[in-house]
Amino acid sequence: MYMPKILKNMYRQRGENIMEAIVYGFIFIMGTLFGSFFTLAVYRIPLGEDIIYKHSFCPNCKAKLKFKDLIPIVSYLALGGKCSYCGEKIRIRYLLLEILSGLVFVLFAFSFKFHLFIINTNMVIYFFLFVLYIATLFIIAGIDKENIKIQRSVLLFGVFVSIAYMTYVCIQDCITVHTYIIYLISIIILLIFDILHLKMSSNESYMIELLVLSLCMIVFSGTFSYYVTLLFTLIWIITEILLGKIRGKEKKNIPIGFYLCTSNIVVVIVLNLLSSWVI
Repeated sequence: MYMPKILKNMYRQRGENIMEAIVYGFIFIMGTLFGSFFTLAVYRIPLGEDIIYKHSFCPNCKAKLKFKDLIPIVSYLALGGKCSYCGEKIRIRYLLLEILSGLVFVLFAFSFKFHLFIINTNMVIYFFLFVLYIATLFIIAGIDKENIKIQRSVLLFGVFVSIAYMTYVCIQDCITVHTYIIYLISIIILLIFDILHLKMSSNESYMIELLVLSLCMIVFSGTFSYYVTLLFTLIWIITEILLGKIRGKEKKNIPIGFYLCTSNIVVVIVLNLLSSWVI
């Protein structure tokens, strides 16, 4: 049966749209899984507990959670936001973080121009490295918000991801080699200072680790994005301080890392979206 060319194009476009929707649905699910892992990591890492092999459990009754209890979003809604073993209420922030993480992954993939029919190896590698980067920011932000601390182990993982990213970019574009060598040397020097500070005072230097985190941000998002991130962070912190004074609840310790990481995620996505619209 003969079918006009315009109808063929319509059906093909519809098929491609359905496939794209499936891909982005998968990315959202992947993001919620990461979000569930973030809550686990933020809770366990500061306590020195294993985040890979140790079975998930209820922090109240210590009962081991089954697969049905660990499905992001679905489990929370199905259980009515309560532990199925002791009935303890589960904080809604876990659900919100899973949803937020899923949305962030979808927005990032969209801003990254991640399309099924034009996908290539280079795009997959960049996307994978940026996913690891965003995961690092999420965990650093969560731990810092709870403990006012840049977790060294997570920061070092971020440094490792940054080195992997710099190496790959240099392979693709030799022009950037000298710039990344400067960044790498700066990161190493700061880490040495941090180790020396730890030996002398037995405390990690929050400011030095913030500088290392900032260099990782510059590596991944570029200097302009970092400056916008810094500006947005300052505005956010000042606003929080002013609102705290108005409410009579002033913050003694400010989780700068939390604000910095959260701001950078937003800025990277927004600037990527803007650049794609301009192009």
